[in-house]
This record gives sequence, C-alpha cells and structure tokens, in this order.
Amino acid sequence: MSLAATVEPALVRRYASDQIVTLAKLVIENAFQPIVEAGTGVAFGYESLMRGQERLGFNSPVEILDEAHKNDQLLQLEQMVASRALAKFAALPNFANATLFLNLDVRLIPHGERLVESLLQHLKLANIPPSSICFEFSERFDNTSVPEFASLVSLLRKCGFKLAIDDFGVGHGEMKLLCDHPVDYLKIDRFFIADIDSNPRKRHLLKNIVHIAHVLGTRVIAEGIETEAEFIACREYGVDLVQGWFISRPTTHLSELQPSFPHLQDLGKTKRNTQSLDEILIRKQIERLPTVYENDAIDSVFELFRRNPHQAYFPVLNANGEPRGILHERHLKEYIYQPFGRDLLKNKVYERTISHFVEMAPIVGLDSDAEQLMAIFANMEGSNCLLLTENMRYAGVVSAASLIKVMNEKKLKTAQDQNPLTGLPGNHAIRDFMRESSRDDDETRHFCYCDFDNFKPFNDAYGFHLGDHAISLFAALMRRYFFAERHFLGHVGGDDFFIGVRGWTKEELTEILDRLISDFHDDVLDFYSTADRAAGRIRGHDRAGVDAFFPLMRCSIGVLELPEGLVIDDINRVSAAIAHIKAKAKESDEGLVFHLLGEAN
Repeated sequence: MSLAATVEPALVRRYASDQIVTLAKLVIENAFQPIVEAGTGVAFGYESLMRGQERLGFNSPVEILDEAHKNDQLLQLEQMVASRALAKFAALPNFANATLFLNLDVRLIPHGERLVESLLQHLKLANIPPSSICFEFSERFDNTSVPEFASLVSLLRKCGFKLAIDDFGVGHGEMKLLCDHPVDYLKIDRFFIADIDSNPRKRHLLKNIVHIAHVLGTRVIAEGIETEAEFIACREYGVDLVQGWFISRPTTHLSELQPSFPHLQDLGKTKRNTQSLDEILIRKQIERLPTVYENDAIDSVFELFRRNPHQAYFPVLNANGEPRGILHERHLKEYIYQPFGRDLLKNKVYERTISHFVEMAPIVGLDSDAEQLMAIFANMEGSNCLLLTENMRYAGVVSAASLIKVMNEKKLKTAQDQNPLTGLPGNHAIRDFMRESSRDDDETRHFCYCDFDNFKPFNDAYGFHLGDHAISLFAALMRRYFFAERHFLGHVGGDDFFIGVRGWTKEELTEILDRLISDFHDDVLDFYSTADRAAGRIRGHDRAGVDAFFPLMRCSIGVLELPEGLVIDDINRVSAAIAHIKAKAKESDEGLVFHLLGEAN
C-alpha cells in the first residue's frame, strides 16, 4: 500500500503541498470520456480527465491545480498528467484515427513553449501526429487577456495541433476568441444542452451557434448530454460531435472504451437509411480536388499549382484527414513573383510552413440540406468553396456554381414530383416535410390526412372526368383556407391529400377544417344527378363487386398533433399513427378526428 493511501487525505493536503507533484504521481489517473460522431455513433476522440485527487484531500481537479499553482508546481503537474494521457492514448487500438482532447490551464499560457516542446517529444516517441491532439481553452477564464496567448495559438497551429473553445457560452469573450483565432471545435457548455428538447430558447441559440460555427469552418461538440431527447435535439440541429453520460461515462480502464455506440446508431437508423434528395444531388456535384497536408513541404505546393494551372486553391488537411481550410494561390503570389521568393520561404530564419498560409473555410457535413449549404456559403463573404466531410473526414468541395446547379435540379425534381392534376407536391415532398417538422419542435405541428369517402362508386357511376373535377375542387378549397407560406399542401394521389400546419391551436385548426369539410360536401353535390341528390345515395359496387347503396361523397380528415417540445426521429412512427387516425376519421360521424402523438388510443 502506498504512502498516500495510508495517510489521512486532509493531512496530506495540509502538510505536503510542496510535494504535490511527487504525491500526485502515486494517485492521479487519467480517465477518458468518448467524444462521438453525432450522425454515426462512432468514437471520434476522447477527453482526458483527471481522477484520484480526492485521495490527497482535494474535492476536484480544479482544487489540486489551484494548489499546484500556489506552490509553483502547476507546469510540472500538467506535464506529468499530459504525458500519462498520451501514453494511455497510444495504447488504444484505434488511436491512429482518434483525437485526444487535453485541457490547457490559462495560467500555463506564459509557459506554453515549454509545455509544447515537452509534448512534441512525447508524441515523437509514441509516433502520434500533433493533429491527433486538441487543446481545449476553457472560457471560464479570460485567455485572451494573457499577453502570450496569440503567440501560443500561432505556435500550436504551426505545430499541427487542433484547438477547441471549452465551456462555450458561459465564459469570457468566447466570440472574440472565435473571431480572432482559427478554432477547430466549439464545445457547447452543458447549461445550453440541459433539457434543450423542451426549451425553445435554448434550441434557437444552439441552432444559430451551429450555423455561425460552420460558416467559420469550426465544428461543434455538445457537452454533458444526459438524455436521449437531448441527444436527438442536438443532432437534428446540426451538432457534429456529442459527449456526456448518455453517450458514455468517463473511465480509467481502456478495456471499457468502445469504438462505436450501438444505442446511438439505432437512434440514427431512420436518418441514415433515408438519404435525402439534397444529399443525392450534392454528391453529384462534389469535386474531389487534390489536397495538401499541413505538414507537407512548401515545394510540393508549388508543384501542385504548376500541375493544375487553372485551379486557384486546394483543400488543406491534417494528418488525420480532417479539413483545416484552403490554401489559395493569392497567399503565395508575393513569393512566386519575388526574386528568390521560394528560397525565402525555405530559409530557416524566415521559415514559412503550409500552416502559415491556411485560410479557414466553411466546413459542413454531407448530410446537410441544400438550403443550409447555400445560407452558409452566402454568409461567408469571399469564400471560394464549402469543404464537405463524411464521418468528419474530407469528402470534397462544392463551389458556388455547383450549389446553384443543386438548387436548380432540386426545383426540377420537386416539379416532377408534383401531381399533374392539382399541381400540388407529391409523396417525396410530403415525407420530407413530415421528417423536418417532426424534428423541429419549436411549436405545435398538425399533420392532416384527407381522404374522400365513397369516391369509388361516384367515379364508377359518373366517370373519371367528374372524378377529376371533384379532386380539383378539393385542391382549390385547400388553397382557399391554407394560403400562408408556412402551410404545406400535398397530394398523396387519387383522392388522398395532406395538409401540414405549424403554430396553430387545435381550436383554430378545427374551425377551418370543419368549414373545408362542409364546403366540399356542399359543392360536390352539384356533381350528382337531381335524383341521386334527392335520394342522398347512389347504387354501385363495393370493392368485392357486390351491388350496394352508398352515401354521397364527403371528405374525412384525421389529424395527428405533435405538441411543442416533442422531437420525433422515426418518421415511420408518424406515418403509422397517421394511418390509424385516418381510419378513425372515416368511422366517425363528423369526419374529423384529432389524435395527440404519444397518447393512448
């Protein structure tokens, strides 16, 4: 048994603070918590967390770091913890494709060069590229107020390390840091993630933070996810990576770390198995440009431009295959056209590496919709392209011209999906609307499925021509009552229609649908003969061919309500609920039935 384990922790803290690093070596351990790709459930990296400080009488890692700082031992303690984290990371079977996230204490910024030099030595011995390490700057402290901060960021980027802003949203000047420095990741603080599925204000903030980050070429990590609903909400609002107890708790045992997380993959099956029209069109426009690695020799860049004289820029990747930005020829022109310019670049005193010339560009996942890509591109003034990723790795680029092609082809495909009789969108558009609305829970949503009763005997008796007139009549009535841009009208086919409404109360919608049903029933009477109208029925054959009498035509509407705050990822669940409520509506006297999703039937 070690000395630290046999002595009262409070006594150790009181009398042995000057030996804190020596004692820490006996008890401090590194726990790893997975950081996982939101779309696939695959482990992307691990955050190293300090554990064991309670054996020395400290309640938290912050307390022992404060004590080490007070006794001028913080640098040595952090070097020890970092070296152990690297050793553990190197023992992972998949470390070559993973990223290790290390917290950098703001008080160590003045000693940054020593810390980086020590870390580079450990990395070299372990054969780990610097791009596998990401330093987290906690925004609970004002990093930018430290004079040496800018030069340290420059050094870290030059060496190939990645950078993250931790605790984003609750700290000091994180927007300034994001604006002034090239940052790879934003870690959204747990405060904004907690109960986000039931908090519209938090969802609005998250949606806009993700958009801003992606425009600037920065990926977003949601910290502290503790529930399935929080995870689904974060993923649907475009978060790239997730971390928290719902994903996996921190562990000191490498054997407990998983390469992927099936419970997240199952939640994502619907999304992955239903590739959107946007993604299909975007994939057709992807350009797989030759790439530059940030640690390549500068000569290789000149050669690349020489071989591709019509290409003005190339994507820059790190050793892990993640995009870092683009390298544009305008950044090199002053050296290309200067006498001895190339020699100057390679001069050891002046020395400019590829990382010195990298210009950050918008980075977006391949599964984003076309409108989102266009909005990001439009907001990044002067950007040459969007860098696309699949599973966080470089997949290609799309230019402005390519995006215009995508948007035009999407409009054409949408037009082809429209019903030729009514001009209303068809099944693909209806399904896309339901999927998007099910995941956007800022307000109440109503999905209305409209189906004519006794249409077949009318169509048989009076012919397809009048049957088409009845269908066109209903489409015109729908447009009369649902004319706002936010309303969605669709034609499933034949005598089946769909109405999507957002932000209305049940009472408001009931009033309008009652009028729609009533007006259709009154207007369609003119299509019947005087005798059939007087009898209130017609003779015809049922689906089995049996002769029978049928009531005059009406429309039944089953309405599925998704309340505000409810996020649904499985569109098949929504479709099944609509089919059930549609049958209930046809059985009802009024022809209108509401059902709240999640309630018992």
